[in-house]
Amino acid sequence: MIVGRSAVVLIVAAVPLAACGGTSRHAAPVERIVSGPGFRFAAPIGWDVRQTATSVEAREGLALVSATEFPLLKPYSAALFGRAVKELNSVAAQLAAQSKGALTESITTTVDGRRIRAYRFTGRPAAGSPYDERIGFVLDGKREYQLLCQAAVGTGDPDGSCALLFASFRIG
Repeated sequence: MIVGRSAVVLIVAAVPLAACGGTSRHAAPVERIVSGPGFRFAAPIGWDVRQTATSVEAREGLALVSATEFPLLKPYSAALFGRAVKELNSVAAQLAAQSKGALTESITTTVDGRRIRAYRFTGRPAAGSPYDERIGFVLDGKREYQLLCQAAVGTGDPDGSCALLFASFRIG
């Protein structure tokens, strides 16, 4: 009977190890944090990252995510959101027209705890492949941050990089 009990103890002791995977290996991260002037966001690991004095972009093939900082002439506050929406709607329509595309979505959403405006349109360049674009405008004091995602037409957000940009973007 003593042999039977020690076999039970060994089996019981092995169960927690099996439940935890029994190994110390961890899954590899699928994203990395990239930083720009006064902001940061997560981008997929393995994407080519480029920085300028005012922007950071991550790219793989036709897919692109980026954030760019622009100065505002006048300070923005949340109380000005309604007025800002009118101006941003006009800017988004102009961007869609410049890309020979059509604006397909205009929404208010939240990024980094702030209400922002985001837009979708399809760009049709004179040369190259058409693309779907999502652009968001984050306003903070005397700064505007433009969040941009591009992907091949009809692919949506196949790898989740655009959703990752909008979910992870932080000022500061």
